[in-house]
Amino acid sequence: MTTLTIDLPEPLIKEANDAGLLEPSAIEALIREGLRRRAVDGLFNAADKLAAANFPPMTMDEIQAEVNAVRKQRQQHAPGT
Repeated sequence: MTTLTIDLPEPLIKEANDAGLLEPSAIEALIREGLRRRAVDGLFNAADKLAAANFPPMTMDEIQAEVNAVRKQRQQHAPGT
């Protein structure tokens, strides 16, 4: 466990404390939610960039070839092989 010290304005501290937001479990939930939101935003940004790249659609045969290649690579790197 790590201790975190932050500087915030007194009115904000009072309001957050009154709302129970300074409890460790509440702070953890806020941070986890912020991280989740950033991850989702990153996913949507990546999707937007991919759409803007305007790649031609793949055929079912091309998709299957990619799937087969990934499966083969995983089999080669699987523990005990």
